Amino acid sequence: MDTISRLMAPALSQALGQTVLVENRAGAGGVIGTDFVAKAPADGYTLLVSHASVHVFSTATMPNLPFDPVSDFTHMVQLVEASNVLLVKADSPYRTLQEYLTAARTRPVRFGSSGIGSAPHLLGAMLSGEARAPNLDHVPYRGSAPALQDLLAGSIESFIDPTTTNVAMLRDGMLRCLGISAAARLPAFPNIPTFAEQGFPQLTSGQWLGLSGPKNLPAPIVERLTILVPEILKQSALAARFEDLQTMPRNPAPTGDAFTAIIRREIAEWTAVARQFNISVS
Repeated sequence: MDTISRLMAPALSQALGQTVLVENRAGAGGVIGTDFVAKAPADGYTLLVSHASVHVFSTATMPNLPFDPVSDFTHMVQLVEASNVLLVKADSPYRTLQEYLTAARTRPVRFGSSGIGSAPHLLGAMLSGEARAPNLDHVPYRGSAPALQDLLAGSIESFIDPTTTNVAMLRDGMLRCLGISAAARLPAFPNIPTFAEQGFPQLTSGQWLGLSGPKNLPAPIVERLTILVPEILKQSALAARFEDLQTMPRNPAPTGDAFTAIIRREIAEWTAVARQFNISVS
């Protein structure tokens, strides 16, 4: 999120003729910063890089969020979207998803994630259920970095995480990817099969970033940003960086009601998954 925010800030500053500052408000997996914007004045000077991890997955798994993910915000533009990948070490005995799942049907196989209730956690739970692999055991971490460290150290057999933070190690051959949650293979990694083509279409999902603000933003501000931002996403310099990170904008970028409809639909879908697998964050 921080990388994308800082990539876009200069371009947005130039387009608006005003300085755009990126301020990180960490805590509770993004909930604190999101709540800050929900309660900010609706004057256009405080905006949010909204994230599916909060607006969708925290909503699905946390019963007492301090805001409503739809009605407390003005959702303007979906910026980019990244897929999740199932990773093992390059020297792992599991060379395919089927080998991995076959093992998980007979003995414990651990997968790490960035935390309980995260998108990778729910995706792994779905994979375990759909594949009838009851020994696929979740190991939650406080973020992606320690999970990746344990994967490389051999403490866990696998790791589910967004592509964005693992592109370099995939390109360098340090990691092997057994499946990706994208709807189609990524051009940068044409040899990595999707979960759907391996028999698991339910595991097609992404984690998006968007531009949102407090509810009741004035219409002229919303209209201006809804026009400007999709054009900024098409800039060649930004497009190249998005390609490097394998987090891509949709074309055309969903805006306004279309973006809000995506959020509503995904909340419903992932809330059902969280209930099915009894995943909750207190």
